[in-house]
Amino acid sequence: MEEDMEEKPCMFHDALALQAAEKSLYEALGEQYPSSMDHGASYPENGGGFSDYASTTTSSDSHWSLDGLENNNRPSWLQTPFPSNFVFQSTSRSTSGDNSASFGSSMFKDSELAMQFKRGVDEASKFLPKSSQLFIDVESYVPKNSGFDENTSESRLTGKKKSHWRDEDEDLAEERSNKQSAVYVEETELSEMFDKILLCGGTGQPVCITDQKFPTEAKARGKKSTGSKKETADLRTLLVLCAQAVSVDDRRTANEMLRQIREHSSPLGNGSERLAHYFANSLEARLAGTGTQIYTALSSKKTSAADMLKAYQTYISVCPFKKAAIIFANHSIMRLTANADTIHIVDFGISYGFQWPALIHRLSFRPGGPPKLRITGIELPQRGFRPAEGVHETGHRLARYCQRYKVPFEYNAIAQKWETIRVEDLKIEQGEFVVVNSLFRFKNLLDETVVVNSPRGAVLKLIRKANPSVFIQAVLSGSYNAPFFVTRFREALFHYSALFDMCDSKLPREDEMRLMFEKEFYGREIMNVVACEGTERVERPETYKQWQARVIRAGFKQLPLEKELMQNLKLKIENGYDKNFDIDQNGNWLLQGWKGRIVYASSVWVPSSS
Repeated sequence: MEEDMEEKPCMFHDALALQAAEKSLYEALGEQYPSSMDHGASYPENGGGFSDYASTTTSSDSHWSLDGLENNNRPSWLQTPFPSNFVFQSTSRSTSGDNSASFGSSMFKDSELAMQFKRGVDEASKFLPKSSQLFIDVESYVPKNSGFDENTSESRLTGKKKSHWRDEDEDLAEERSNKQSAVYVEETELSEMFDKILLCGGTGQPVCITDQKFPTEAKARGKKSTGSKKETADLRTLLVLCAQAVSVDDRRTANEMLRQIREHSSPLGNGSERLAHYFANSLEARLAGTGTQIYTALSSKKTSAADMLKAYQTYISVCPFKKAAIIFANHSIMRLTANADTIHIVDFGISYGFQWPALIHRLSFRPGGPPKLRITGIELPQRGFRPAEGVHETGHRLARYCQRYKVPFEYNAIAQKWETIRVEDLKIEQGEFVVVNSLFRFKNLLDETVVVNSPRGAVLKLIRKANPSVFIQAVLSGSYNAPFFVTRFREALFHYSALFDMCDSKLPREDEMRLMFEKEFYGREIMNVVACEGTERVERPETYKQWQARVIRAGFKQLPLEKELMQNLKLKIENGYDKNFDIDQNGNWLLQGWKGRIVYASSVWVPSSS
């Protein structure tokens, strides 16, 4: 059905409207309206049947009543409510009996009736299957072990006659069977993927990173860049010039710059060409004023856990940033909770929960048995009718992991704006070791430049009020949160240049997961940074030093980094990744970057005594 169906005349025929139109036509011609049309068999008597149907469906809140059609089995177009001003257009309707014969001959010639019939056939044929094949060989269409039940399609395979509605019921039963099997297969495959990717390839006893041995000499794994420096410099210059034109609403110059950028950019090109493509998209959206709509559409797209895991696997295979941050956080939790009977993790931004299977696996091997694990998974509400669906799915997935590894588990799901959460919502119990964890998500909290009561301050105040045993924070360290557009644009350009260059150093240009990651993560973030303003701009990173000042003001102090952990993380990255990745420390921050540019930072905090 067309998306604008409500604006178009309905395909159903209203008999009362047809009758009124015919009567007015006869009066205009100066002829008497036939009495058979007023009282004849052409229309049901006593106000019932078709005329009653027409009158009851003109209301937007009318209820459908069709024999043999249950509510959940209706075609989707029958479930669509009609607005009160809906127009039912009328056409001729063939009827039975003598009256109908006189009605047909008095209104239309035979050729016109033939034309009407042909038009009806043509319209009906649009809804028929395109293929002429009425019987399908199931063996050739359904793969083995797909969960298809041959018995559900017996009537089609044997040629036995059954009623129209019964066939539809069987189709629905078959569809449900297929869906259940698909869900089972997906969960099994997903579990195997989790094991392979998140448990580092095995389900045996895990080895602590501080006990792992690495070669003392790092392997040089970098490769030369394929693009010319001049071309990169020219594209960056064009992008900055275009941003300056956009900032002063010089549309002629901006459009000319965009035209030149488009000639040298592509989502399938090298790193600088891909970077230019997404920045050009964002500049164009800012110029047109459509940035918020595009960003919202990109953010609304729901990605399955399986697809997200594949993208994550591709990402961590070439980039250590998130993997190192997770190892740092999980190792810190294991070390600090060695004697805890109950561990309560409050995870701000739990998302798909990729961080926790490895920790659950390690806890299951703890001497003396695993502790009780409680996780409060916090996310922003999703759009739609089930705002907490995603965070609940993550909880079910983690519960299966804990059941598998015999780790006692409780889960508390919260899906609301983080600054509105109260301490009571966290359900902290006395005597448990409370870990507050947040990896890279505080960058999406609004700051005091947008709202007086800063959500950043509110969330940090909430964490301090919860008085956790430890607070583990990983931040994206960026400078592109300036209120001035051109300054912000330059900083964002430098930041994302490093990320696109990093992907280009290891991944093929046509890699499907690379394309997905760059479009749905980097591209979406760039759209928000460049084309959105005010409360709609949610990509607001700060440098790790700015975050340090915030967390100290909130009443926390940093714990020193573990030297052995730092050494082994550095060796792991140097031996497993490109030589241009940097890992270092500054004070009590673990820093990660690319070619000298700091991208991520991690630290461990405890409440200060004062």
